[in-house]
Amino acid sequence: MVDATRSVPRGPARRHPREEWDWPTPSLLGGLDADPRDRLLVLGTRVWYEADRILMREADRTDFVLILLDGVVKATGRTQDGRDALLAVRMGGDLVGEFAAVDSKPRSATVTTCGPVAARMVTRAAFLDCLRRDARIADAVNRSIVAKLRLANAHRINFTGCDVGTRLARVLHHLAMTYGERAGAGAVIRWPITQPELATLAGAAEPSVHKALRGLRQAGAVSTGYRTVRVDDLALLHGCAYPNP
Repeated sequence: MVDATRSVPRGPARRHPREEWDWPTPSLLGGLDADPRDRLLVLGTRVWYEADRILMREADRTDFVLILLDGVVKATGRTQDGRDALLAVRMGGDLVGEFAAVDSKPRSATVTTCGPVAARMVTRAAFLDCLRRDARIADAVNRSIVAKLRLANAHRINFTGCDVGTRLARVLHHLAMTYGERAGAGAVIRWPITQPELATLAGAAEPSVHKALRGLRQAGAVSTGYRTVRVDDLALLHGCAYPNP
């Protein structure tokens, strides 16, 4: 079992207290009006985590939820052949761990920080009580869950019949548009992502992803470094991801 409270750093990684961040509108916190958001943010305890900390582990029976305030985490699952498959990325404004809180079943994924993270840790009892008492928060949480399921379905549909280069371009375009920081004609993905993780997201073998990345670099759409990806031209990447028939 993971005791996430032990991940609170004692040194300079700890953040100064803040009450609000610039959360993206599609996120749970970014989409809530001020009053229900304030009611949600008094729940639980403020916690801080350093990079590469496991907050939840697949198959564990912990049932707290984390309201992410700042930073990025990744959700991974274990494949039958023992590899870690990257399932999703969540950032400040998002809710993590609500599935286990709602149905009391084991964790469906392992959640790991991609850098320093600030969050509020809320017990299952307090979380469910809040949903029962506050219809506006319950509606926002329900919409957040539905959005995650819709995205998972769209991911499967978008990949049907596509070659590796197209699938990879779609993955990178989605990551840049959802989690990237705009920079001129492109965007910077400011959290570490490995090529094996890109391969699992694209549903392809790692050598095939290496080849596809090389093609995107040569086209001028992206540039890569150690565990980093920068989209140099979003319009060009979009053209690679969704070519005209």
